[in-house]
Formats: sequence, structure tokens, C-alpha cells
Amino acid sequence: MRVANVLVADVLAELAVLVAPGVTTAELDAAAERLVRAAGAEPAFKGYRGYPATLCASVNEQVVHGIPSSRALVEGDIISLDMGVKLNGFFGDSAVTVPVGRISDEAAALLRVTRESLDHGIGQVRPGGRVSDIGHAIQAHVEAGGFSVVREFVGHGIGASLHEEPQIANYGEPGRGPRLAEGMVLAIEPMVNLGRPAVKVLGDGWTAVTRDGSLSAHFEHTVAVTKDGALVLTQRSAVGGGVRV
Repeated sequence: MRVANVLVADVLAELAVLVAPGVTTAELDAAAERLVRAAGAEPAFKGYRGYPATLCASVNEQVVHGIPSSRALVEGDIISLDMGVKLNGFFGDSAVTVPVGRISDEAAALLRVTRESLDHGIGQVRPGGRVSDIGHAIQAHVEAGGFSVVREFVGHGIGASLHEEPQIANYGEPGRGPRLAEGMVLAIEPMVNLGRPAVKVLGDGWTAVTRDGSLSAHFEHTVAVTKDGALVLTQRSAVGGGVRV
């Protein structure tokens, strides 16, 4: 699975470089698909339950599953880039939230705390631990920072299918749910709102937005459970990126 996940990490890094005022989310999606297919992989999201694109591109108050369009990014936006691939029968999945030019201090804090919360969740990955230990660590860090955790969407197991058991909520009490075992692979993905946690899905059936219109951030890593703890699979290749636009 490492190969598929390194590809995802490399593509997301290339897309992050392209993010700038005036760039459309459709242009980012086209670049993502071109890079994925050039590497001999398939976009995991395109066609999945009818989703129309390679990339989920969620801007500002969009939490997840934003459909790429002709919308042009503007200075001060934040954009979540969420993407998966299938390669050699296995899946990779990761997400990052990227600033568009200069952003507000509160937006920057949201990105920082969400990214840190992912690290806190990964820190709970060890054989014998419980799934809910991950979510509890994420929630504690997010709420200590003054933000809120989305309840409606969760992380998941991943392997020969894009979404597998167990589901991994980003909140809850520790010590509950399935025990983690060596060899499990998990997609851990906190979604964090600047305002209240409630979200709604728009009429397109995909795009989830914050009910109060506040900003939302999303970071995700695919992580293997090893005897020594967590092994993050969605790290860029050692040479600093194996794909180019």
C-alpha cells in the first residue's frame, strides 16, 4: 500500500503548489487526474457512488466532497484537497488544507490546530489500543484550541477497498470500539470547523458545508498499525516528489 499512498502524497504536494488566486478548482482536478493516470494509477473517487471528479476540492465553508467547478480561488480562501488512488489493487487516501495567498490569523490557526489534531490522533495508533482513543485525542486538541469537530463524517479502514471497517470518529470517549492490531491500515481524517460543528449537504448530493457558514479544515493521512506504533504511508517520496505537472 505504500506505493499507492506515496503517489497520493506526491500528487497533493504538486497540487498545493498550483493553488493560487485565479486558479479554478476544475483546473486543480484536471491536474490531479493527469498526474494520477500518468503514474499508472486510477482515481479512486471518480465514479465512486457517482462522484464526478478525481479530486474533492472544498473551499472555505465547504467541509468535504466539494465538486470541482469553474469557481476561481481568491486571496484569503482556504481549500481542502482530498484525493485517493487505486494502484496494483490497493488504495491510497489523503487530504490537506491549503491557504490561498495570505489568509486571516484565525484561518491560519484553524489549519494549524487541525493538522496538529491529526498528529495527536496518529499518536494513539498502536497494537492493543482502541479506535476511540484516536478520536478522543483529536477532539481534545481541537476543542482546547477553541474549534469544533464535525460529527457526520469519519475516518475509515482502507486496503483492497477504499472504505473498510472500522469507522474512526474524530470525537468520543477513549477505550471504546475495536482494538487496533498489527497490519491494520487506517485513514484518519479530522474535519474541524471554526464555528459550530453542525454541517449540511447541498443539493448536489455531495458538497457538505458548515451550517453557520464558518470556515472548515480537513487533513488526512493513511496510517499502518505496526508493532512499533503508527507508520504514516502518505508521506512524499524520498526524492521530494515522483510526479510533475
